[in-house]
Amino acid sequence: MISKKERCDNMANFEEDWNQLDLSRLQDRGSKKWVAMMLPEHVKMLREYGEEIKKEPRPDLNEFDYEVINDQISLAMQRNVEIKIKRWKEGEFIYNRGTIQWIDLRKRTIEIEDPFRSFELSIDEIVDVTLSE
Repeated sequence: MISKKERCDNMANFEEDWNQLDLSRLQDRGSKKWVAMMLPEHVKMLREYGEEIKKEPRPDLNEFDYEVINDQISLAMQRNVEIKIKRWKEGEFIYNRGTIQWIDLRKRTIEIEDPFRSFELSIDEIVDVTLSE
């Protein structure tokens, strides 16, 4: 049986050792140490989950927001000025700049021309429009 004095000495030694431990030298390998024990299907699912977490939710636009977007697009077409369009596509925001060439309401697209190329954008993806005067 261990005496009370020995128990107290052991605790004091433990506390001294613990205080001297340099935690900055410890480097955790994160999930790398567990990958070897996981099936490829599990690794694939974890990667897909990580990508899914990074996705931004689509902003909820109300009627007022759509009206502001419509006004900005109309004004940009009248003045033939450059605009900055913020789009949401597949969980991420995409920014485009350029001047509006035409709008096709049947296909619900806008043709934008920037100094390098001309391209079409879907009207349904637009979440914000800013004039660049």
